[in-house]
Amino acid sequence: MAYSELIKNFNRIREYMQEFYVYGFKSREEYTRRSARSYDDERRRLESWLGRYMHFRQTREGKQVFISIDSRVSRHNPLYTAWKTSSFTDGDITLHFMIADILHDTETALTLKEITDAVDSRLAAFRNPKVFDASTIRKKMQEYTEEGLIRAEKSGKTVTYRRAEDVPEPDRDMLDFFSEVSPCGVIGSFLLDRAGHHESHFAFKHHYITGAMDSEIVCAVFEAMSEKRQVVLEAAGRRGHVREIHVVPLRVMISTQSGRQHLMAYVPGERRMISFRMDRIRSVRAGEVCKKADDLRHTLDAMEPHLWGVSTQGRSGERMEHVEFTVQYAGDETFIHRRLEREKRCGRVTRVDAHTSRFEADVYDAGELMPWIRTFICRITHFSCSDKLLEAQLQLDLREMYEMYGLNENNEFGNNEYGDNEYRNKETEAAEGGVHA
Repeated sequence: MAYSELIKNFNRIREYMQEFYVYGFKSREEYTRRSARSYDDERRRLESWLGRYMHFRQTREGKQVFISIDSRVSRHNPLYTAWKTSSFTDGDITLHFMIADILHDTETALTLKEITDAVDSRLAAFRNPKVFDASTIRKKMQEYTEEGLIRAEKSGKTVTYRRAEDVPEPDRDMLDFFSEVSPCGVIGSFLLDRAGHHESHFAFKHHYITGAMDSEIVCAVFEAMSEKRQVVLEAAGRRGHVREIHVVPLRVMISTQSGRQHLMAYVPGERRMISFRMDRIRSVRAGEVCKKADDLRHTLDAMEPHLWGVSTQGRSGERMEHVEFTVQYAGDETFIHRRLEREKRCGRVTRVDAHTSRFEADVYDAGELMPWIRTFICRITHFSCSDKLLEAQLQLDLREMYEMYGLNENNEFGNNEYGDNEYRNKETEAAEGGVHA
């Protein structure tokens, strides 16, 4: 079968782009979810869009393919190309330009019959003209009306159609910024294409581009949120199992560290708040209007000051966990306190003395803080958490670390379970002594 560029199902394109560019470019043998022929077709399709961003290196295991994008050179997200490639039949293309031409030539609204007659008269000039019945043209007019390209007006039982009014295009700098940092930024990218080539004034140190593939999902979620509707999500779990779940979408949250997008939603069946990764949502289907949508948003607003990330542990305003730790640092390491202040999020930082600072926070999921807290190991003099399992886990991890490096907890590199504080204290004393001298 010949390779075809036509796209019938974007979800399949999204799946391959995630597998290739987000989770790592898989070889033909490693990708087992579809046939080898499908793999080859989709790989060639993606290479035709992103060929200049694809590179490879030869290793002992073979050819390793990867995508590399230099934000200093490529100011715009190249993954938007996937949304700008669609399949059309000959009839779609013919009607698209015919209808646009017919409605452009007149200022008055036309009925369906008048549009159908105008299409027939234009096609009559060809030797073997295509023939469109009224029902086909009616469906096309309805489609364009829903898209906002055409305005339908009803007078009695008669429906007439006219071109929608042109709207002024937004400022190009605004579109440049919107297209690269906002959810559904692909809309800004489409508008930029109409503006033609121009010099961009923005460059991004951290340019998160993978959200482009989730634009359709995000758009459907935003529409449901604006109409205060429930939705049915088809979402994949960590092990790949796909399930349908009824939720009330409340907010889209985007990580400033990774650019990953999450949907915060209320699950009526489980009576709790849950976050869903956008890249794991396969489809969104709108449901009934939720009368409690505003109240649920107020509940989430009240919870937000106690969220370190997006995890709520399924709670909706119930008890929280208290986390507290103290760090010590030398006289020339005051940047440690500044770092605590900069990264504290919903926590509180107190300066105990010139060499000691304390952090504390009340959060719904203390586990989310642990990776960050671990970065202060060797400076922590005290740690406590209302979740005693987490507290015990940190102590166990540190003991295992001592064993791995052949140390014991009572040597000069650390006399307690939280790190080499004795060593740090000696450094502090030496630094102070040197300054005093």
